[in-house]
Amino acid sequence: MKPPQPLRLDERPAIPTPRDIVERLSRFVVGQERAKRALASAAYNHLKRTALRRTRRQVPIRKSNVLLIGPTGCGKTHLARNLAQILDVPFHVADATEFTEAGYYGKDVELIITELLAKAGHAVEEAQRGIVFIDEVDKIARRTQGHRSGVGSRDIGGEGVQQALLKLLEGREVTVPLDAAPHWSRQEAIPVDTTDVLFVCAGTFTDVFAYAAEGRGLGFGARDGRRRAARAIRQKDLLEYGMLAEFLGRLPVVVQLDELSQEELLAVLTGPPDAIVREVKELLSADGVELAFTDGALREIVRFATDRGLGARGLRGVVEEVVADLLFEAPERRGTRATVDAAWVRRRVDRIDPATLH
Repeated sequence: MKPPQPLRLDERPAIPTPRDIVERLSRFVVGQERAKRALASAAYNHLKRTALRRTRRQVPIRKSNVLLIGPTGCGKTHLARNLAQILDVPFHVADATEFTEAGYYGKDVELIITELLAKAGHAVEEAQRGIVFIDEVDKIARRTQGHRSGVGSRDIGGEGVQQALLKLLEGREVTVPLDAAPHWSRQEAIPVDTTDVLFVCAGTFTDVFAYAAEGRGLGFGARDGRRRAARAIRQKDLLEYGMLAEFLGRLPVVVQLDELSQEELLAVLTGPPDAIVREVKELLSADGVELAFTDGALREIVRFATDRGLGARGLRGVVEEVVADLLFEAPERRGTRATVDAAWVRRRVDRIDPATLH
């Protein structure tokens, strides 16, 4: 039997290289270089695999689904969303905690593909090459000890959901409803093949290990830039946490993300094209108000977010609270200039409830 011949150049679709993907991700995502490289390689291999399958070849390459592990606000969802934009494929974010085992009240896992199909404009071919981001997978860990004692209560929101997800992660033709309503008829369902759908799962797994402080104490007095994991998470740790071996086996690429330092959070505020500071400046500029932030103001915003463990996700809420009065008064302040300094920020962040920013 002759070995398979490589694709000719005129057959090969335009696929961005891993380096191209990393460079484009870096425009929008600050730090997390290891995660960018791992995601870029997984995406590149996924696109090659999909291209080969479209030539009707038998492809022995398995899907490189990804598991991202890291603290809240470190950029897990942001990475996946920007990856989907770079690859120009349909993208859907699902929360694992919404799903239950089939037959119980709650969402069936098949609705993940229904919602991806909706993002693809109900074009099955497009949906079958999309990306699904499943957040909070650590919340579907096995909650019973039946695997140790031989007995245990039914775990419909943990182990049951992991088992239900196996067929999607592996790649099967599944029958999914066209409508995401809780009560759907089988007559309104269509088959979708998940073989070429890339799954990116993410979780904090905060109980697996503790974050160790480097050069600073934890809490409101903490000032240094970063907390790192005391050690890397091993497969054994995830199994003991309650993740099924079969589930982890379908997520071959495991990436541990770092907590962002204060300098990186500062870059998140002002650097990317979609940075929140750029956004509020543009909003006020549309009303004829010129807005400026001093370096001290930006650092005060970052200090508040760091001290309360909000991460990058919390920065938006802090900035919006800081400029809330300006946004309200903007139509009446046309033609003026406003400067936000550290004192301005301190007066306004004191009234923020950190629980509302997570």
